[in-house]
Amino acid sequence: MSYPEAFAVAYERWAAEMTEDVPFYVELAKEADGPVVELAVGTGRVAIPVARTIGRKVVGIDSSPAMLEQARAAGGDLLDLRLGDLRELELEEPAGLVYCPFRSLLHLPTWADRREVFERVARSLRPGGRFAWNAFAFDHAIAGRLDGSRLDEPIPHTLRYAVGESRVDIVLDSGDVSSLWWATKNEWLGLIDVVGLEVEALYGWFDRRPFDDESREFVWVARRPG
Repeated sequence: MSYPEAFAVAYERWAAEMTEDVPFYVELAKEADGPVVELAVGTGRVAIPVARTIGRKVVGIDSSPAMLEQARAAGGDLLDLRLGDLRELELEEPAGLVYCPFRSLLHLPTWADRREVFERVARSLRPGGRFAWNAFAFDHAIAGRLDGSRLDEPIPHTLRYAVGESRVDIVLDSGDVSSLWWATKNEWLGLIDVVGLEVEALYGWFDRRPFDDESREFVWVARRPG
């Protein structure tokens, strides 16, 4: 995954404005029959309130030692934190819910990488278990407006779009780069289908509004049959 440690240090500032996803994932966790797992757990921003609500530990997996260190400091007693690559997901017990917030699946560069994660998740879910995630829906107008722009918040950075590669690079003044590779609705549907999951819902935001032509965020909930 593409997430340099320099970004981990400033993650809380990057995520400060993202608060509406927490209640969404909390509600899914409350309905989960079985273990709850967060992929790309980061600092525990979502996992900690989830664990507090359901009254049991959330398994949190991340490839960044710096992120896990922050999560451990913030609420390590509430989390079962594990250093690992999402493409190598293995659980001791089938999960009732696996979720991946804050567009983290977009740090995987290829469809094959995402397929590997989806296959691992599908094998790790109990029958009836859910997989939930969110990702931005690419908009050419937004990309055209922002390409090459330098922004000061939340920390100084420049955005560079490589539309032919379906990639946006976030470049810090230090030269560190974090990249995201977007996907279309049909690409997400293909991933769901190829691993044998079923679409339970596709929302346009965390308030569960329907996804439509004006939506700029995919909020997916898939389910393992049975």
